[in-house]
Amino acid sequence: MSDARQDLLDALRARGLLADDGACSVFGQPAWREAPAGHEPQALMDAGALQRRLVECASGTAPMGEDLCAAWVERAFSRLGLGYVSGDARELCDGFCHLTDTRELLVGMIVAVARHPYGVGGWDHGHVGLYVGDGVVMDCVGGRVRRVPLALWLSVYGVASEPRWGWLGAIGLG
Repeated sequence: MSDARQDLLDALRARGLLADDGACSVFGQPAWREAPAGHEPQALMDAGALQRRLVECASGTAPMGEDLCAAWVERAFSRLGLGYVSGDARELCDGFCHLTDTRELLVGMIVAVARHPYGVGGWDHGHVGLYVGDGVVMDCVGGRVRRVPLALWLSVYGVASEPRWGWLGAIGLG
């Protein structure tokens, strides 16, 4: 992960988003975030049946268009048959994401930021993905679904606001 860390710091520096100290963003947030020892999030093999089913649903959910990350997460979740929750990423973040300790991050939780500096949509609406276990977040960006290492996702999207997580619609799957 050290290569990814250095690549991110270099990219933040090139965009003028890295503070002079090299450890924080110009927004005062840590430039690199990872789960400290003893605070590892849940592994997929430790997840319950409904949590694993959500990961399957997410893997089979088609990508959405630009700035529709929340719609993709909501669609994947609705395939479980537990209802449909609607809102943009910032609304989901503010409404359902209140945890910040990675040891409380469980498979099937949404991971979100209220804002990020990578475009007007990100600044106004934030970004949201789905934690799928084993230190990986799935999200929909630019019309494609991808899997991103958790530390990289938290660091990239957490430069302007603190990433948080919780159960979509306050419906716990674990």
